[in-house]
Amino acid sequence: MQPHCTPDLFGFVPVEGREVVAAFDGGAITSDAGALLLGAADRAIAMMDRFAACFHDERCQDLIEHKVVTLVGQRVFGIALGYEDLNDHDTLRHDPMMAVLAGKLEARREDCAPVAGKSTLNRLELSRLEPTRYHKISHNPVAIKKLMVDLFLESQNQPPNQIILDLDATDDPVHGKQEGRFFHGFYDCYCYLPLYIFCGRHLLASKLRRANLDAAHGAVKEVARIVAQIRSRWSNVRILVRGDSGFAREELMAWCEANDVGYVFGLAKSDRLIAEIKDELGRAEAESRRTGKPARRFKHFNWRTVKSWSRERRVVAKAEWTQGEANPRFIVTSLKRSECKARYLYEKVYCARGEMENRIKECQLDLYADRTSTATMHANQLRLWFASMAYILLCALRRIGLPQTRFESATCGTIRLKLLKIGALVRISVRRIKVAMASACPSADVWGLAVMRLTAAASLRTSPG
Repeated sequence: MQPHCTPDLFGFVPVEGREVVAAFDGGAITSDAGALLLGAADRAIAMMDRFAACFHDERCQDLIEHKVVTLVGQRVFGIALGYEDLNDHDTLRHDPMMAVLAGKLEARREDCAPVAGKSTLNRLELSRLEPTRYHKISHNPVAIKKLMVDLFLESQNQPPNQIILDLDATDDPVHGKQEGRFFHGFYDCYCYLPLYIFCGRHLLASKLRRANLDAAHGAVKEVARIVAQIRSRWSNVRILVRGDSGFAREELMAWCEANDVGYVFGLAKSDRLIAEIKDELGRAEAESRRTGKPARRFKHFNWRTVKSWSRERRVVAKAEWTQGEANPRFIVTSLKRSECKARYLYEKVYCARGEMENRIKECQLDLYADRTSTATMHANQLRLWFASMAYILLCALRRIGLPQTRFESATCGTIRLKLLKIGALVRISVRRIKVAMASACPSADVWGLAVMRLTAAASLRTSPG
């Protein structure tokens, strides 16, 4: 068997008679120089210090090397930069850019790096709700959830007239023996079933749940908490809750009706509902066969289930004939006909909820919100919150720094690739830290504009009055 070894110098095809060689010996070079934007975005919204304040540290402060704000910031920045695995930080702790983001260039002890390695970060992720002898850092879920809504409220220059809260459940596959794992028949895998609540691009809640629960389980509690917090700041704002048929539950609809919150939910089709639009389906079929194109009709009527609903509610039906067959769809709403006509309500209001699925994809695919591989649910919930904070930070960067640029609607993954993953040489002298970025960076113009905007926002936030 050949011995395993890694060469110090890698050779490639010569170019114009010259050798091409490569080695990892460049010294203080980073591939994440664009992360300076993350630091600027954090200062613009003051997120990291407040997030760290949601943790309680009973370690002896005179003996510790890494404060909680350093650990929390390192984890959030790392996820935003694409490092979802704690093992990555055993190398990243020596990266000069991580040290700059932490505001700490050197460790007090010779055997430490400026920022933490995987073992220290792992103890942070395994923190309990109450400190113990072996877990001296604890976290406060109530404070974390409140902070997510506060950051949304602060993102608005003035109270809007109306906001829409989008609710959705999604699968979070697990591949081990994690606490709370169950097999979900619809997703055909062992998974968790997290609940997400968004307002546009803003993430307001991410709650990890077992997969053997109803999609709407816990939704009333989360919506009530968020609505109360929003109304304490914006007393006159009109709130509409929107979700698919998994949320058309008596408890949630009754709560909305009792608390002056509008709702639009999908409604699972049934033989009784389809019979109600028999004539409309017939006319849609006739038109489709005549024109050779899909046809649809809309109808609204009052409806009540046989057992589950406590009262009649307005239902809007889409009677569609497409591809040679019927495609009926239904929604239930608290909005009256005078407020919203049937067709507009379905096509413009309800169908817009599909955009939320793109936000969930950003969280899971770009920011690894589904990396819930620790043993316990409370540790996996904390991982979900770290990913959520990384999403909120990147949204702040996009909202403040990138309007009217080619990246104003970019996904988190595109922002990372184009604006954060920039190679640079880091030179540290007595007077300054110079980050010499690649001269050929194609996004340099947008990057510089974002820095100016974020710096201005941070100055405005800290200015007196």
